[in-house]
Amino acid sequence: MGEEDCTSVAEFVLLGFSDVPELAFFLFLVFLLIYGVTVIANLGMTILIKVSSQLHMPMYFFLSHLSFVDFCYSSVIVPKVFIDIINKENVISYRGCMVQFYLFCAFAITEVFLLAVMAYDRFVAICNPLLYMAIMSPKLRAVLVSCCYLYGSVCSLIHLCLALEISSFNSNVMNHFFRDLPPLLRLACSDITKNELILFIIVNFNEILTIVIIFTSCLFILVTILRMRSAEGRRKAFSTCASHLTVIIVFHGTILFIYCQPNSGNSLDVDKVTTAFYTVVIPMMNPLIYSLRNKDVKEALRKVLGSIKNYLLDFLKSKT
Repeated sequence: MGEEDCTSVAEFVLLGFSDVPELAFFLFLVFLLIYGVTVIANLGMTILIKVSSQLHMPMYFFLSHLSFVDFCYSSVIVPKVFIDIINKENVISYRGCMVQFYLFCAFAITEVFLLAVMAYDRFVAICNPLLYMAIMSPKLRAVLVSCCYLYGSVCSLIHLCLALEISSFNSNVMNHFFRDLPPLLRLACSDITKNELILFIIVNFNEILTIVIIFTSCLFILVTILRMRSAEGRRKAFSTCASHLTVIIVFHGTILFIYCQPNSGNSLDVDKVTTAFYTVVIPMMNPLIYSLRNKDVKEALRKVLGSIKNYLLDFLKSKT
């Protein structure tokens, strides 16, 4: 495309799911249901861990931050999708695009490293149970979580600065439902070799580093589990690790599919559906996977709901 077709843009038109207008109402209901469950499950998990003393352990400290990050990066995307489906005017300003991309990228990278930290936490808990609380001290937990947030913010800032260097585009119509980097790069008129190279390096570095940490931890955990004499201990350890591995495989699998292929040949529609899965569905799945398979969480929830019920009954009695 010639340079005469290139221009700076003040806003982008997101095609979203406009190629299937007859499904707009159905998609709105599906997104609303999923986002509703996401908000309730993630904020509920965060609050439950905060108020329940039996969940004041390193594992649940990290899980509360995972729930918070899931809530945040889903909330960066989904409410705008609601507005676009209702108004049928999928327009977002250039500045809004940059803000949305920065926040989404920062939270997504933070989650990648939080999952690795949680795998390390499970390694310490299962392989060194007597030293677990000493090793995973409040100070170390705070440092690990802070590093996840800081690293995610820095990586996102790098991508944002490189994206801001793109001065002209061959179109302002983006075939996506939110402002992601790959579809933006497809519209760029200027040389994007540096952008693609940095994206490829950072994403692959993040994936390789975190996957090595996760699978090394899992390998040591597996060896330790096989050495356990207690069948109940093996069952509980396997259950905890199975939940974590389920989350990791689904989340990392979609990221590898979308971002870890230079000059990906994936169609835009395939990328769109895959991205919708890990930006909308996975944040809903995470708290459900961890809570439904965790006796401590279910017991804490029963106690909290019981306390609320008793409080309401006492309050009603006092008014009668």
